[in-house]
Amino acid sequence: MTILKAAGLVKRFGAVDVLRGIDLEVQRGERIAILGASGSGKSTLLRCLNFMELPTAGRIELNRRILGSERRDGQRVYRESELTGVRQRVGMVFQQFNLFPHMTAIGNVMEGLRTVRRKSRAEARARAEKELARVGLADKADAYPAHLSGGQKQRVAIARALAMDPELLLFDEPTSALDPELVGEVLNVIRALAEEGRTMLLVTHELGFAYHVATRVIFLSGGTILEDGPPDEVLKNPRQDRTRAFLASHRQFSF
Repeated sequence: MTILKAAGLVKRFGAVDVLRGIDLEVQRGERIAILGASGSGKSTLLRCLNFMELPTAGRIELNRRILGSERRDGQRVYRESELTGVRQRVGMVFQQFNLFPHMTAIGNVMEGLRTVRRKSRAEARARAEKELARVGLADKADAYPAHLSGGQKQRVAIARALAMDPELLLFDEPTSALDPELVGEVLNVIRALAEEGRTMLLVTHELGFAYHVATRVIFLSGGTILEDGPPDEVLKNPRQDRTRAFLASHRQFSF
């Protein structure tokens, strides 16, 4: 079943086209690794799929429902209430964690449940405790972000996303801001979510992880999808010169 579909997706900043007509279908249960050099449009693609950035052109469907409405000039317009609903269903985990520094770990996880889902404090706390335990942080519930390691902060951010019951999880380079010794603890959480059958899109430079965990790999270049296929195909036998050059510069991974 197609859970998400983008057709002709364009994102322009000023005179620069960062995305140049992306066509993408995501099936329920797929784990898609998105690779590409810096500036290829990876993060912008995720932010458009979550509507943190509004697409310049093209359309996005969520569970076969086209989002937004088309004006006479062909531009799509979106109601804020519609976008709020999308962001609940399409969770996002950021490179820089984006935790509220004045809230404890459990407060960060509870916040969306309280303000968006309108859960009672007791309900929100019970769900937040469950999600912190899922990511191995039950003992850090009352710790503030300043007292957590980078890996722990990222795991709190993952728990926060999970608490909203998203149908699709987007990870924007979730380990790139971490010290090397902390990368594994975050990747282990993501691997466990993959084993649960979660639908995920993961922008990453961890090619070994992508090979072993993803069901599909996409390579972006210049705002377009240059390659799209199973990990064995894209990572072992890429068709395009740009993909081969990218992989040649990232050979510190093993199959």
